[in-house]
Amino acid sequence: MTTVLIIIGVVVVLAIIAALVMGKQAKTKRDESNRVEARGHREEAGIATARADSKEAAAEEKAARAKRAQAEADEHAALARRERESASERHEHADALDPDVDETADDYVPGQHATTDHHRGDDGVDRGGSVRDEERRT
Repeated sequence: MTTVLIIIGVVVVLAIIAALVMGKQAKTKRDESNRVEARGHREEAGIATARADSKEAAAEEKAARAKRAQAEADEHAALARRERESASERHEHADALDPDVDETADDYVPGQHATTDHHRGDDGVDRGGSVRDEERRT
């Protein structure tokens, strides 16, 4: 009977050792599987990061181009405003010099060449006049 108990004890110890060894092997296999999976995730993350970096660089370049285009448009607009102001000043000066423009007329708009009904016939005789003409005559 003691032999049977010794054999049962040895079998139980061997079963425990086998279970521990199999558990360790299973853990080692799981760890390796997790390492492989983690490596795959890292590779995918690296690819996604590179793709995101590329898109970010493209967006920054596009923003820089848009900023340069806006600056150029602003510069053109400022130049156009200056040219318009200069042209307006020249129109006003020309209107002030032109004896046929009545700057006091109700419909006078600077630079629009608002003229009076002042006309001279082929014979040089006035056929009508403006207030300015009347002032000059007196």
